[in-house]
Amino acid sequence: MKILLLTQYFPPEVGAPQNRLFELAIRLQKKGAQVDVLTAMPNYPAMEIHPEFKGKIYLKEEMQGLKVFRSWIFVSKKKSIPFRLLNYFSFVFSSLFFGLFIKGKYDFLMVESPPLFLGITARLLAMQKRAKMIFNVSDLWPESAEKLGLVTNKRFLHWATILEEYLYRKSVLITGQTQGIVRNIKTRFPQKEVYWLKNGVDMNFFDAAALKNSQWRQENGYQADQQLFLYAGILGHAQKLETILEAAALLKEYSHIRFILMGSGPEKDFLWSEKERLQLNNVDFIGVQPKSKMPEIVAAMNATVIPLRKLDLFLGAIPSKIFENLSMKKPIILGVDGEARELFIEDGKAGVFFEPENAQALSDAVVRVASQPDLQRELGENGFRYVAENFERDKLASDFYEFLNKHNC
Repeated sequence: MKILLLTQYFPPEVGAPQNRLFELAIRLQKKGAQVDVLTAMPNYPAMEIHPEFKGKIYLKEEMQGLKVFRSWIFVSKKKSIPFRLLNYFSFVFSSLFFGLFIKGKYDFLMVESPPLFLGITARLLAMQKRAKMIFNVSDLWPESAEKLGLVTNKRFLHWATILEEYLYRKSVLITGQTQGIVRNIKTRFPQKEVYWLKNGVDMNFFDAAALKNSQWRQENGYQADQQLFLYAGILGHAQKLETILEAAALLKEYSHIRFILMGSGPEKDFLWSEKERLQLNNVDFIGVQPKSKMPEIVAAMNATVIPLRKLDLFLGAIPSKIFENLSMKKPIILGVDGEARELFIEDGKAGVFFEPENAQALSDAVVRVASQPDLQRELGENGFRYVAENFERDKLASDFYEFLNKHNC
């Protein structure tokens, strides 16, 4: 079985889609598939080409046995819609051009969306390479862009929806990251086969047992008796991270409770200004950390805060950071209603839920967890068992490989 994976995002970039796709590709290859990757020059999330890739138009390299083909992409720190579209379409065209020169035929071409427009390249390359197209949906687009207020032009949204529906129809298989995504697509396209390709965790990498003696807390000036609550990821619009700052303002008198916001993104400057405005001494900002450091960092925390905006759009969302923290036996403070709440709070009993965008509810949840060490341990153990049984990456990849084998005829 030969698979060409087409994605704008891939390591050495850090982020949820990068990790998820890399881990899936590695495991499919170990099962016996040949997996090649066509991706962009690394630039995310800083929107700067990584130094070792600057000035390159095309590059072929190998990563743990994967052949990785990289092509040019336009990047800019400007956040307006025209510059975002330039970013997306530059890779649409460069990946199409260089993809045509990748030798050989493939059984499947699997494309990651968003960005939705990359489906144009996928469709054309799949035809050229006589491959069956798999459309992997990690976020419903353009629906999510419209509901987040990131795109308001009705004509643009209309044509983007036409493109979305065309790509679904031309795919032999649609995969969705959550049950909500799967249900949405299945309702609109009942004749299409839609597969729940779960996100998950490498429990050998995020191994709680191997990191009992993490020194990260001491090395970074935190005391043993402090209660540390981590948010790690993109500092973006969807997360509504000012809710964490507002909760921190409500908890100023709790000197032993600290919030750590780790990462980078378009909301970083705004969040910094909010910290100054609210005069918060219990919030620390830490930049993007390499993936290799994350198990040690998570091991040093008491719990993780995972928020999203209060939108119907996110009732089917499952943030990937859930899995990693539960694998490390760390409880989650979850501000995501719907599917994530049902799975990890009600079924898995792995954390405490708070109403999205409700700072008072978040502060109450933090105080509850911080004041009960036994509860922390119980929730952590529950979460560990739950992800081990349902979201372990080796099993997920094995199931998907067997599924593809049945369709490879």
